[in-house]
Amino acid sequence: MLYRLVRRTHLKKAYKFVTTEVRLLAAIAIVSGLILGFFTLADEMGEGDLEAFDNFVLMLFRDPDNVDLVVGPIWAHEMVRDITALGSFSLLGLIVLGVCSYLLLIRLKSEALLIVVSVAGGTILSTVLKWTYSRPRPDLHVMSTQFTSSFPSGHAMLSAVTFLTLGTLLAKIAPSWRIRLFFLGGAIFLTVIVGLSRVYMGVHFPSDVIAGWCVGAAWALLCNIVATILQRRGELRGAYASAKEAS
Repeated sequence: MLYRLVRRTHLKKAYKFVTTEVRLLAAIAIVSGLILGFFTLADEMGEGDLEAFDNFVLMLFRDPDNVDLVVGPIWAHEMVRDITALGSFSLLGLIVLGVCSYLLLIRLKSEALLIVVSVAGGTILSTVLKWTYSRPRPDLHVMSTQFTSSFPSGHAMLSAVTFLTLGTLLAKIAPSWRIRLFFLGGAIFLTVIVGLSRVYMGVHFPSDVIAGWCVGAAWALLCNIVATILQRRGELRGAYASAKEAS
């Protein structure tokens, strides 16, 4: 009888934990899947198994009679250059500076610090991964000059880190689900178009971009998990009312 009571109590505790922590557990599961996806791509890349896929996708954006020519009109080329600049270190730095300045003005110092740590940590991680794998760039005539190795794509990774971190954090202080959806959707959209622009320009293999998305999204989700924990401890404000009160 006592054993059954104890067992039932444990089951109730376990059920309560799972139901209250389902979002956190789902986030951890997604992070694990993204990290596994990255290392799977890295292994496949090292063994040369991605060559056919990478070349096939790259050639979709090249003239079949002259692979040095990118398909599309000149205005489209300029538009893609503008889009890819959204993932550059300088522009992302300006975006982070602007958002953090705003958060400091409304006295959300912890949120500003979290963004800085997330983006700075993602930048360091991207640099280390590039040094580790040292994959050469595609042997194509490209639309811009590159100075680093190819795997993973720094633009894809840093745009994922920055935009997804900003999107999830801003969603936490949004006044309604529609605005939260807008922030999250906008962050995902910007991340995707920056990555696609790198393939169109021929400066990255598709697998570089996918790997950058995987590790960048995983890092952003990890930072979001930290933000959730800090929010529960009262060290991070997660409600619109709190932000409005602070202003």
